[in-house]
Amino acid sequence: MPPQSEPTQVKPEPGASVPQLFTWEEIAIHSGHGSSKQDQWLVINRKVYDISNFYRKHPGGSRVISHFAGQDATEAFSAFHKNEALVKKYLSSLLIGELAPDQPCCEPNKNESLLKDFRDLYVTVKKMGLMNSNYVFFALMFLHIILLDIAAWIIIYYFGISWTPFIFSVMAFVVAQIQYGWLQHDLGHISVFQSAKWNRWFHLVVMGHLQGGPPSWWNHMHNQHHAKPNCYRKDPDLNMHPILFSLGKPLSWELGKMKKKSLPYNHQHKYFFILGPPALVPFYLQWYIFYFVVQRKQWVDLAWMVTFYIRFFLTYSFLLELKSVFALFFMLRVIESHWFVWVTQMNHIPMNIDYDKNAEWFSTQLQATCNVHQSFFNDWFSGHLNFQIEHHLFPTMPRHNFWKVTPLVKSMCTKYGIEYQSKPLLTAFADIVYSLKDSGELWLDAYTHH
Repeated sequence: MPPQSEPTQVKPEPGASVPQLFTWEEIAIHSGHGSSKQDQWLVINRKVYDISNFYRKHPGGSRVISHFAGQDATEAFSAFHKNEALVKKYLSSLLIGELAPDQPCCEPNKNESLLKDFRDLYVTVKKMGLMNSNYVFFALMFLHIILLDIAAWIIIYYFGISWTPFIFSVMAFVVAQIQYGWLQHDLGHISVFQSAKWNRWFHLVVMGHLQGGPPSWWNHMHNQHHAKPNCYRKDPDLNMHPILFSLGKPLSWELGKMKKKSLPYNHQHKYFFILGPPALVPFYLQWYIFYFVVQRKQWVDLAWMVTFYIRFFLTYSFLLELKSVFALFFMLRVIESHWFVWVTQMNHIPMNIDYDKNAEWFSTQLQATCNVHQSFFNDWFSGHLNFQIEHHLFPTMPRHNFWKVTPLVKSMCTKYGIEYQSKPLLTAFADIVYSLKDSGELWLDAYTHH
């Protein structure tokens, strides 16, 4: 089939003996929207794949792969899959053709030079061994977390149940839970072990048994976030818009012009301190994760989650009255929520938030993320998420290697005039509030004057 000047809805048969040739224009209309709602194609290394009947079976989640329907998914494919050769075997049945020889290596709206340079950078990073994990690093991380977890119980056991040991026990438990969170994040990204199987098994143990959360929920949400960060309707981290908050300048202006108002967004930088850090984990996530696993019948995840609550209540019920056990658990989740929200939002909320523009992978990640200056405390406190730029560009890279790739990323930013943002920790926290204030005022202006 020669390149066509007009887009067509003809659907080729997968596995055809003669490769069918397509244009970028033809790929774009198979985006799963409009007239081709059930028709989803994407491109990986110039090969065209029909995922219409596959996306629901995709191991990484149905939505994350659908977000690239009608687009080039080459960089995303490489970023999410360590063993590309193995995964490509499963793609063969979905192959329907390839791009015509006269088609450029990327869509017309993308910078071909930037795309090629990033692909070269990715090859360089792999050759440098930066995708290889240091098992000693992760073993020490796990050891210090386990010791904190045990210390939380020992403090009450040896020093009694007065307020002072109780508070110290809570703090030790909170630190352990947060650090478990950063470790499960590493495992979810397949960045601890070379084998995906080992990462997934330990992900179940750490997130399920040691944290009380479901890995399936994390994969479903977090993979989408990495695929399309700060892209409204594709990044689930933006689901709070417009229910609770008005996020980003373009979206806030649009919301105001449409005269939509769920809450007084011009005050959102104030009520963020009530609805944000204190409430997210104990009043929403703590209960929603159970709804998620039951609705999706993730019974293995549920079983591992239950073991956490059994372990927690059995171990602490020997030391505390039942009401004190519940108080301990509630305080744990509230403090954990503060830590989690400030760290996870400082890199994204102040950045550009808009609809998906289908830009280059490099540009998309840099526009949506910023870093926090490196220090021993910042690295530990944030689980190396202060290197958010590097993490988003190379999501399967072990976190202890982020600093090594930073000079290469900065060099590419300089070459293409892309801003590489890094700031002090407290400034990053403050920018969350300032950005909410700015977008709230923009919403109010559009709401009242347009």
